[in-house]
Amino acid sequence: MPTESTFLLAGLFLLLAAAGWAMGRFGERDEDEAPPPLNIDYLKGLNFLLNEQTDQALEHFLKMVRVDDKTIETHFALGSLFRRRGEVDRAIRIHQNIIARPDLASEQRDQALYSLAKDYLAAGLLDRAEKLFTRLADGSRYQVQALEALCGIYEQEREWQKAIEAGTRLEVLGGRSLKLQIAHYYCELAEVAASAGDYASARLFVKNAQSGRPRTMRGALTRAHIARDTNDNKTALKLYHRIIDENTYLIAEALPEIVSIYTREDEVAELERALKAMIAKNPDMSSLVAYTAIVNDIGGISVIDECVEEYMLNEPTLGEFVELQQISAAVNDEGGTAFAKVRGALSKLAAATPRYQCQECGFSSQRLLWQCPSCREWETQRPASRVQFDTVLQHSITK
Repeated sequence: MPTESTFLLAGLFLLLAAAGWAMGRFGERDEDEAPPPLNIDYLKGLNFLLNEQTDQALEHFLKMVRVDDKTIETHFALGSLFRRRGEVDRAIRIHQNIIARPDLASEQRDQALYSLAKDYLAAGLLDRAEKLFTRLADGSRYQVQALEALCGIYEQEREWQKAIEAGTRLEVLGGRSLKLQIAHYYCELAEVAASAGDYASARLFVKNAQSGRPRTMRGALTRAHIARDTNDNKTALKLYHRIIDENTYLIAEALPEIVSIYTREDEVAELERALKAMIAKNPDMSSLVAYTAIVNDIGGISVIDECVEEYMLNEPTLGEFVELQQISAAVNDEGGTAFAKVRGALSKLAAATPRYQCQECGFSSQRLLWQCPSCREWETQRPASRVQFDTVLQHSITK
């Protein structure tokens, strides 16, 4: 049965047929000359479409219609429709057919090249798309669109230096700020350099990320990781604490590192003091500390254990399943053992549910992603602050 898009294609044929007939009917001709009949070729092409013979219709259309000033927009519309339908190979043929015309006007050639580049992009042929967009980015009326597409391609290919160059040009031509986006490009370069042990380059990239741009917490976190990896624990701790003070949502990334450094240096008492001071300054941090400890299975530190116990006692959904108040009132080791079991179960539960969610599109993931894979926005993910019981219960019900 013909689909909606088939009828759209058929509509293009009918419009072109009607246009041709109207030109013959109302154009210049002798008074006694009869109006031209509807071209049988259009009806033949229409028959192909309605019978879902798209390949035959395409071949018939390309042979029947010359690419000239009267039909070129129909070609563009047909190619765009094929691309939206996912039939990219047919869209490519349409636009290549336009480009092959030797006397094509420069503006029409740019339009055809831009359409073909989008076809290649939709087909995943990034190298071909990149070449065409690069050409269009130099002086065509599609400069801004081409540079936007190039940024997207370079992000997918992780060509961060090229992305910086394209983004910088786009800022000038597009009249909008891409400072946050470019800062993340530099952070990507910093992380690549750090993973290769080139910490001098990594520090320079972080400096470029934060030079004259809005301060991104990723840059601070990357600096802290570099200090940690180079055994500059004093600087690392200073940066991790500052990150939590300025952006509490990053406690999920910073607190495990803080605990690891203090424990490794056998300064648990100093860790206790620092955490108590942090919670006294901001009591809401207690539940965030607890959730982070549960997710990362951090225990054996009294102030953290107290936060976790308070969190569990005040979690209404958990109270529906476990009588924690009675367990807490136990006078022997039985209460502590029961709490440990519940806490262990919560850690497994938290590990099985998404920990981060994009504030723009709602995409969820287990780890922090600086660029959302769904909406492609930067630094939009935020961590959960509580164990997602409702998600697990819903999953259990649907099984």
